[in-house]
Amino acid sequence: MKIALVTGGSRGIGKAVCLKLAAMGYYIIINYRSNTAEAENTLNEVKQLGSDGELLPFDVSDRADIRKSLSEWKKRNSDKYIEVLVNNAGIRKDNILPMMEDNEWDDVINTNLHSFFNVTRELTTDMLMNKYGRIINIVSLSGLKGMSGQTNYSAAKAGVIGATKALAQEIAKKKVTVNAVAPGFIKTDMTEDLDEKMLKRMIPANRFGKPEEVAAVVGFLASEGASYITGEVISVNGGLYT
Repeated sequence: MKIALVTGGSRGIGKAVCLKLAAMGYYIIINYRSNTAEAENTLNEVKQLGSDGELLPFDVSDRADIRKSLSEWKKRNSDKYIEVLVNNAGIRKDNILPMMEDNEWDDVINTNLHSFFNVTRELTTDMLMNKYGRIINIVSLSGLKGMSGQTNYSAAKAGVIGATKALAQEIAKKKVTVNAVAPGFIKTDMTEDLDEKMLKRMIPANRFGKPEEVAAVVGFLASEGASYITGEVISVNGGLYT
């Protein structure tokens, strides 16, 4: 059984990734923090594709919660391991830096950057022991170029990009790849508060992207065909920033 864990897998890009990997034959572990109804909907759609999966709630910013949840899963599945990890969970709390509250900085850094370490460390050893694994980090255009009003988010995503490149070098010999996908403006609930009509004028493709377009790149990076690609950041942004 091929097993993939997608953090923040109940909605948006995470949901699209779950469905893409399910279509590729993966058993999907859907992580979420609180929205059980959305997570169950995603699991039902996974099953409709002929695959299977389960829900695994934990807070990606809470190291103890992660360790408890994943260690319990490993005990229940001692003959299996998670071979694909998609670090997708993330939040935005936009503000200009002089006005930014402590919690706006801390919450975004904890959820978007610390989560990479918290989850990845728990699963990497199993991938190395089995000499196969795929770690795919969902970063952002903001982490590549920086975005006004998103100093916290840009810092977090840039940190994950750096970690992606470093970890890729550490574990490539064991046939474990580490890559990142950097979406631009994607039509999800996370971008509902943005002025799409105004912003799409900046995008050469003249539209926001779809979650499925990001998931398609994740699916490729999770495949055997991407075995010689590691340490890369692939942008999915309609030509906005290259």
